[in-house]
Amino acid sequence: MRKFQKKAATLSYNQTKEHAPRVTAQGKGLTAENIINIAKENGIPILEDPSLVELLEDVNINETIPNELYEVVAEVYSFIYRIDKASK
Repeated sequence: MRKFQKKAATLSYNQTKEHAPRVTAQGKGLTAENIINIAKENGIPILEDPSLVELLEDVNINETIPNELYEVVAEVYSFIYRIDKASK
């Protein structure tokens, strides 16, 4: 039986400086757990989407996401916007 290994990826997007979001970190196992813990400690919203993380694994760190991921990443940013708006 294959053991599940936790995975994580982070995105960043500055509308005034970038044409698309970019991957800023990614990892598996302990690295993924560290990414998640840092996000929690800093109040950064976390969306669990294993399928998206799988797709983001193919994107190099500091590389913008490919066009094929624009729609799904837009949904992530919409989620974050709603969470942020609800917390204020």
